[in-house]
Parts: sequence; structure tokens; C-alpha cells
Amino acid sequence: MRRVLAGWIAAAAALAIGQLLAAGAGRDSAPFYAVGSAVVDHTPSGVREWVITNFGTDDKTFLFTCLAVLIAILSAVAGLVERGNRPIGSAIIGVFAVFGVVTAMARPTATDAFVWPSLVGGVVGVLVLRLLLGYRPLAGVVESDGGTDVSRRRFLAAAAVLAAASAGAYAWGRKLVDRSAELAADRRTLRLPVPQSPAPPIPPDINVRGAVPYITGNGDFYRIDTALQVPQMTTDEWRLKIHGMVDRPRTLTWNDLVSMAAVQRAVTLTCVSNEVGGDLISNAVWTGIPIKPILDSIGMQPEADMLLSRSIDGWTAGTPISALSDGRDAILAVSMNGQPLPTEHGYPVRQVVPGLYGYVSATKWVTDWEITRFDKATAYWTDRGWSALGPIKTGCRIDSPSSGARMDACTQVIAGTAWAQHRGIKTVEVQVDGGPWQTANLAPEYSIDTWRQWWLPWQADKGTHTIVARATDGTGATQTSQTADPVPDGASGYPKKVVRVNA
Repeated sequence: MRRVLAGWIAAAAALAIGQLLAAGAGRDSAPFYAVGSAVVDHTPSGVREWVITNFGTDDKTFLFTCLAVLIAILSAVAGLVERGNRPIGSAIIGVFAVFGVVTAMARPTATDAFVWPSLVGGVVGVLVLRLLLGYRPLAGVVESDGGTDVSRRRFLAAAAVLAAASAGAYAWGRKLVDRSAELAADRRTLRLPVPQSPAPPIPPDINVRGAVPYITGNGDFYRIDTALQVPQMTTDEWRLKIHGMVDRPRTLTWNDLVSMAAVQRAVTLTCVSNEVGGDLISNAVWTGIPIKPILDSIGMQPEADMLLSRSIDGWTAGTPISALSDGRDAILAVSMNGQPLPTEHGYPVRQVVPGLYGYVSATKWVTDWEITRFDKATAYWTDRGWSALGPIKTGCRIDSPSSGARMDACTQVIAGTAWAQHRGIKTVEVQVDGGPWQTANLAPEYSIDTWRQWWLPWQADKGTHTIVARATDGTGATQTSQTADPVPDGASGYPKKVVRVNA
């Protein structure tokens, strides 16, 4: 057990020093997060979709847990195999340190300084491992009785001190890179633009009993992105560089942006990873600056057809320029449900584009626009096999009853939500046990860019029943029954719930 504990403490010391040095080198250079980001970037699409399907917005917690378990296993092995004249455990720590350097230098925001956190952390990890096991730092043993002259008491004392020091150093390093207090102060003093074109009032009868709330609260809004550490940037720091196939490149500051005419619109956003009947879809009221006038001001060259947007952490999305200039309410959003954007949802500025999945449009923490072409450039997810254009498929969800629910034999209500952003919902139909399709009641249509709630009274009889639903959009196209996985352009099929009705 002594060797295992030594390995764990050595790994903790290495990660702590790496995190501490990352405060000066750059927060993305910390070994734990650099390696974690590499895992995210290189995870096969099938594995990624399995994680999102099973863990949803807790996908990052799952990744952190798996990475911590892997580090614990490797460091335990390092402690078990380390010997004075055969430093195999030290070599394991060294390999992990080199991997940390490589992954840190591969980050889009990397500088030369990104080398040091993993490198120095690895050296410290090796020294701590050999110190705890009683070996000289570079070679040899102090005694030949298993590699230690440190009594059990002295070992435990040294282990406790080093463990506490590592925990303190890691916490201090995290505190040094954390700007939550600064961002909270920035958000408190922020004066949001008053929309010259406010959103229409939400009708009081738009919420259907049994369906999710029409407007999603900021704390409940789904979050799926690749940022293991939420980017932190104040309004004073924010810049949007616009360049590429343009006649008049420009860089916008926060003051430039909010001096423009603002609008307010309700828009439903959908993740391409949303499974049939899934919950990776939310609706909010956004305030922001229309994108089209900004594009008009830079003199785009006629052959340009893509806006390649980049987040401050290097993530990219390729959006069809046609979807930004066809009159839909595509905006640079600065407010969500009347509040400054939450940090995890893109503060201070993000994109909101109706009708497109988020992976091709909804860039958070956006700081760079390159006007280009789809045949000249690719983005983060298209490099990984996803389709380039990403229009949202017509879909619906059964919110109640829940699958597996037990119900009384009486008149029950089947309720849910349907969406076809920028096309609107025309009808929703429900089928029970393979019977005829029944037309559901629809809540008022607030906007073709938001979801629409529906409900259907159902006389529930004793037994097990299968409920299926389908939606038809404003163009007359009905969602397909053909089942498809999210990769490469969104899931399809009919949502289904199986319920049990008691006597």
C-alpha cells in the first residue's frame, strides 16, 4: 500500500505544480485539462454520442471522473514498479508529462509557455515518488531492503505533508486562474442595450399542462460544448475580429457592438446530439445585435458562402452566409431572458441563429469571424465527420406521460413539444397502439423560430400501451419515421412512450 500511496501523491504533486504554473502560462496549459481536452477532441463520434445520451449535460463530469480514475491507476502502477536502479515508475510519470506537453501545445490558444506546466510537473512528480520510496532522486537506493530507510511513521508524515501541500497548491492554482468574481462584477455593472425591436409578449395560455415550460430558465437551459474550463472574458476585453473575403476588415469592441440597434427575439436552440425525444433543446428570449447589418458593412465578396466563427478557446463553427442574410433573426446575443448571458452560455457575446443546429451556428464566447467558403475551410465538428450545413430536422417530444408510467383508467392527457425552427409547426399527431393518427391540440404559435406545445385527451384503458407522436412543419413536411442516429446531421424517427394503465 505504501507504494500505491506514493504513486498517488506523486501524481497529485505533478498535477498541482502544473496547475499552479498554468496561472502564468495560460489556463489551458494545465496538464489535467490539456489531456482532457485532447480526449474530447479525439473521442470517436459513436463514443461521444453514447456519453451524451447517457449522461447529457453531465458529460464533462463523466469525463473528469474517467480521467481521474485513469490517473489513479497509472500512478498506482508507477509506485508499484518503481525501483532504485530501475525507475520504471518514474518513466511512466515522464511519459504522462510528455503527453501533457504535446496536448497542451496542440491547444488552439497555445504559446511557448504551455510547455512548462506539464514538464515541470513531471519532474516534481518523479522527485516526490522517489523521495517517498526512499530512493535517491536520480539513481540507486539508500538500502537494499526494498528501497527504503524511511520508517512507517516518517513515511506517513512525509506523505501527509506532501499530500496537503499538493492539495493546497492545486487549489491555489485554480484560484489564480479563476476570474468568476471579476466576471460577476462585470455582469453586475453591465448596461444592456435596450432593444429597439422588443419581442412580442408571451401569451398567458401558451404553456400546456404536462409539457415543459415554454421559456426555459437560464439555469435549466441545456449546455453541450467542448469547453472543459468555461472561458472567462470581460466586456472590456471582448473583441470581434472580422476578416477574410471582405473589402473592409474591422474589429468590433463591446462599445461598438452595443451602440448598434438591438433586437429581442425568442429562439429555440437545438443540439445536433439530441436523440429522438431527447431534452437537448431549450427556448429563451435573447437580446442582441442583428448579424446581417454587420456583414453588410464589411463588403463581403460575392463568392463567399461561409462565416467561420471562432470562440476564444479556439472552437470553430461554419455557418452558411445565406442563413445569416435571408431575413431570419440571426443575432450576436448579449442577453438571455433579460439577464446578461451566463458565463457558461457565452458571456459576453454569443451567436444565435434560428433553424440551424448549434454545432454550425451557436458559437459561444465568439471573438473571430472569417468570411470564407465551404470548399476552402472546415470547422471543428465537420472535421470529425458531421455534415456542413446542419439544418434542424422537424421533430417532437412526448413530455407526459413518462415512459414506464403507471396510470389510472380514465381520461388522461398526452402532452409534449414540437419544433421546426424557422419553418414553424402546422400539426402534431398522436398514435396509440398502432391505431389511427389523432390530431393533437396546439398551443398558440408565438414564432416559427420557437418550439410549440401540444396536447391530446386520451381515454386510457387497462393494459400496456405504446404512444407515438409525429409533427408536420409549416412547409407541409412531416417528420420522417426513418430512424437515424445523430451523426452526421441529426437524429430522426418518432418519439415513443410505453405506459401501464391500471384497472
